[in-house]
Amino acid sequence: MKNTKFRIAAACLALAAWIPLHASAGLLDDDEARKAILDLRVKVENLSRDMNARIDTKSDKSASLELVNQHEQTMQEIARLRGQLEVLANEISNSQKRQKDFYADLDSRIAKLEPRQVNIDGKQEEVDASELKSYQAAMAIFKSGDYKTAANALSAFVRRYPDSSYSPNAQYYLGNAFYAQRDYKSAITAQEVVASTYKDSATAPDAILNIASSYTELKDKKNARKALQQLVLKYPDSSAAAAAKDRLATLK
Repeated sequence: MKNTKFRIAAACLALAAWIPLHASAGLLDDDEARKAILDLRVKVENLSRDMNARIDTKSDKSASLELVNQHEQTMQEIARLRGQLEVLANEISNSQKRQKDFYADLDSRIAKLEPRQVNIDGKQEEVDASELKSYQAAMAIFKSGDYKTAANALSAFVRRYPDSSYSPNAQYYLGNAFYAQRDYKSAITAQEVVASTYKDSATAPDAILNIASSYTELKDKKNARKALQQLVLKYPDSSAAAAAKDRLATLK
């Protein structure tokens, strides 16, 4: 009987000591924590089954009573251990949720920083997220009709992102923003940058056409005609060149 008591006490102490160590380990490694839970549950069930079997097989009343008392103590210990199991399982669940939330947030942050593939004038180009956001903001102002503010935003964009795939468009709309404000000299200057620096862009023919329009508004027919002739010569197949030919026919 004494040996039985010692074995039961030793088992309980071993279990009590075993739980905290593996609980903390479980916070570090989900797989190990899950294995710890399974192992502990098996040991608790085996201990409970062993105590019940001993009580059933004891014929001596005093011994049975002693085993009943030990059984109650053991069941209290089992209840405590099961409580620790619940805490451990909850910690694992919370840890997994925190880890999932962390990676979701990390992926979101990385996505905001990664270059994006965008279609610019029929071509796939790669732009930074901040670059795209800045361009879209400037164009939103332009489309709203606030041309003075748009000119400042577009000018700031081309200064900050001179090599951007959006720079030809930004420079072109900068010229249009000046034209809309009837600042024709500034419009000519802005569009000349497109025609010289971004001459291979889709906006270059229209930029030269805008230059001709600006000279026309300034009553400078000579330079207007020169710009139209340059447009037809450099971009003969463009729609802007077709418009230039019609204007040359009427410009006297």
